Amino acid sequence: MYTGSMNWWILRKRIHSSWLIAIVSAGIVLGVMSAQYIGNGWANSIVCLVISLGLTIVGLWRSKTYVIPVLFAAGILLGLWRGSLVQAELSPYDSLIGHIVTVAGTVTEDPDTGKSGEVVLRLNQLRVDDRTLPGTIWAAATSRLDIKRGDVVALNGKLQDGFGSFVASMYRAKILKAQRPEPGDVAGRIRDWFASGVRHAVDEPAASLGIGYLVGQRRSLPPELDEALRVAGLMHIVVASGYNLTILVRLARRLFVKVSKYLAALSAGSMIVAFILVTGMSPSMSRAGLVAGLSLLAWYYGRKFHPLVLLPFAAAVTLLGNPSFAWGDLGWQLSFTAFAGVMVVAPLAQRYFYGEKKPGTVRQIIGETIAAQLCTLPILILAFGQFSNVAVIANLLILPFVPLAMLLTFIAGVGALLLPSLAGLVGAPAQWLLTYMISVAEQAAHVPWAQTNVTINGYIAAVLYGVLIVACLYIWRKTRFNLRQSNIVE
Repeated sequence: MYTGSMNWWILRKRIHSSWLIAIVSAGIVLGVMSAQYIGNGWANSIVCLVISLGLTIVGLWRSKTYVIPVLFAAGILLGLWRGSLVQAELSPYDSLIGHIVTVAGTVTEDPDTGKSGEVVLRLNQLRVDDRTLPGTIWAAATSRLDIKRGDVVALNGKLQDGFGSFVASMYRAKILKAQRPEPGDVAGRIRDWFASGVRHAVDEPAASLGIGYLVGQRRSLPPELDEALRVAGLMHIVVASGYNLTILVRLARRLFVKVSKYLAALSAGSMIVAFILVTGMSPSMSRAGLVAGLSLLAWYYGRKFHPLVLLPFAAAVTLLGNPSFAWGDLGWQLSFTAFAGVMVVAPLAQRYFYGEKKPGTVRQIIGETIAAQLCTLPILILAFGQFSNVAVIANLLILPFVPLAMLLTFIAGVGALLLPSLAGLVGAPAQWLLTYMISVAEQAAHVPWAQTNVTINGYIAAVLYGVLIVACLYIWRKTRFNLRQSNIVE
């Protein structure tokens, strides 16, 4: 009798609305991921959407423990509907794969240079043989044209199956036309103008490394330095990601918070918008911008998001915007696992090893980086079959100085643009620090045992994540640390 009453009390216990939203969001993520394996019949019908919304309204209205399965099911249905809808929109590509087609689209990210010197483009806003189609196409072509992000390009070639989040790919394509619209990508032009100032004040390859730190422009790095950073486990600091954005947002908030909370929030919010405009809306940046923006908003109003609420919510929002992120986009997967490391694993580890003493900036950066690498490691090994043995050491020697390197690179760029005759003098501090970082990366990458080849499958990766989750639960039970205290903008 007593047990039955207790069980009924637990089922009727009221749950905070934020946790209910997290449950719906987790269901959405699972639904979108499952959409690629389910036919486009009932899942993309209006009935599925109506049922999902109805169950969500009922669950949020009741707000009791017993509605958790209802809300999770509602999220799955909503994710299935959105994912299946996009799957149906992409179905015309099935009849085009293997055929010679003409594709016109807008370059979404900075072009890459392939191993054979070809230019690698990512195109959206597509017209394929005069048909407007959704999705993003990966294309490689031989060209001497100066193609930049935001240009409109027309290609001709054989359309092949896509990979990751790309709906299709095109190798050895022929560029028919490239046009730069006006005003076009204004933020990209400002970035390139500023980068020219940095290169006037700082010699290569240090200049490209500093620009990579500041705006995440990895594609300007020399191939040798790019390879050294990859082997040393340092690539995460020169890609447009939440790491760069977090440093900038924290700096802006801390600089102005003593003046006024409003000015601190305004400056940090402006930094988020400007950084996304400069780097582009990649999967990792869409997550980083959303998480940073929500965290900043909560800080301004004196509230805090629990990471286990913010993580699924941000994932659900980005997937509802573009479900293809969940169907193989490595950047999106690494972005969220790294975020879990920074917001969950790092604070728990800090409390377990150091107690209630608040970490300083250097210890915080090191702890967050190690935690992020730990959380992304199974995915990286699964994708590339390699493990960096020197990553921790290299990060310890470089990461504490990254914020300073970003500041010195910014000063060098501004100084060169305002006082060209003194560019070398203004850029000297950045040159010295960036040269040291390059030396560390190259020395670490050339150690004979720098990398280990490891092969795992999806089941082993799942087991590794299971061990990590159990370890986090154990630490939480020992420390009783409230994860609401962790905030990426503080």
